Amino acid sequence: MSNSHNSAALVEPYRILVPQSDLDDLKDRLKRTRFFDDLDNEDEYYGISTAYLKPLVEYWADGFDWRAQERRLNTYNRHKVEIDGTPVHFVHERGKGPNPIPLVINPGWPWPGEFSYGLIGLLTDPAAHGGDPALSFDVIIPDLPGFGFSTPVGRGDLNYWKIADILHELMTEVLGYGKYGVAGSDYGALVTSALGHKYADSIIGLHYGHDMPPGQFANERFWDLTDGAKIPEDASPELRAGLENLVNTYVSHVAVHMLDGSTLAHGLNDSPIGMLAWLLRRWKKWSDKRGDFDENFSRDFILTQATIFWVTQSIGTSIRMYRNAVRHPWVPSHNRRPVVEPPAGFTFLLGDAYPPAINTVEERIAAFEDGPTRSSFNVVNVNAHMKGGHFVHYENPEAFASDLVETFRRIR
Repeated sequence: MSNSHNSAALVEPYRILVPQSDLDDLKDRLKRTRFFDDLDNEDEYYGISTAYLKPLVEYWADGFDWRAQERRLNTYNRHKVEIDGTPVHFVHERGKGPNPIPLVINPGWPWPGEFSYGLIGLLTDPAAHGGDPALSFDVIIPDLPGFGFSTPVGRGDLNYWKIADILHELMTEVLGYGKYGVAGSDYGALVTSALGHKYADSIIGLHYGHDMPPGQFANERFWDLTDGAKIPEDASPELRAGLENLVNTYVSHVAVHMLDGSTLAHGLNDSPIGMLAWLLRRWKKWSDKRGDFDENFSRDFILTQATIFWVTQSIGTSIRMYRNAVRHPWVPSHNRRPVVEPPAGFTFLLGDAYPPAINTVEERIAAFEDGPTRSSFNVVNVNAHMKGGHFVHYENPEAFASDLVETFRRIR
């Protein structure tokens, strides 16, 4: 596992510096917001309510300090390179052990880099957190091309397997790592699976927050997460409620992103409150269903992420990834089994809406072990935890990091 860093020295540092004119324009738009009456929506039955959004928008316009967030974000070692004509922005933090394992961590949609930054200290400096310095990592967290600061992209065809090709080049050619590990969740789990399938020879191991094999969205009803399934008539009240909650949580954005991505993006790219509402609905609905959203996601954190989407104009290019998984379907590079060959570990959080009607860690592990995706992976470690929802790296970084370390310990 010897790692070469020769090329890494040539990669220029990058600092985030948003032009003041962009911030002034944002503030101006926010102050001129035309709020929707939104009658009878105090319980957010119809989606994010004006009552919830208005104070947040007012604070974004007149209180939120982007420059303070920018200074904080610039304390990380950032770089930006171009690979095959595509910009790739990433944080690269060195491990503090004797022989750190290079690890690229792929975030999902809509969670650019910072959702994963809570993992950095735990993985680069395990000794400082009561862990074993012999299992430390060089952590690379990209904004996936088309997301955040990995913009502007000059091509409209990007999707998870094309991004995998770009990130493999980042790790091997640009950063000079002979072999590396990969972690990912949500859309980043698809990127991770595409890497694990095509580049198994270069990959030490994989760790996932969601079990997503390559080829997802290849079904006839690609826009329908339920694939046309109805709730069974004999479903228990608990299962029925769980399935209804699953639909209410995840179905709308997939259908719209798949069928009308650009139609939506025109509004979101022009209106900061429209963009914020669309993002905020995901953050609120997908986070820990038993947690307190406002406690776990501070308004400064939320508005930092929203500002990044806004100033980089990446809402449309990130949404495009969905339909591009259909328009440019993944094609296997080989027919070996399992389809994703490197040793893989999994961290599942029970506060997610999926799978429905799961109450214990044991049930969650069994749902995976007996489920349809298990045979796609070379599984060496599976764990589940009560705390946290869909945003695995952000909502329970301690669990994800400790499970990941255990996965790589078993591989070694």
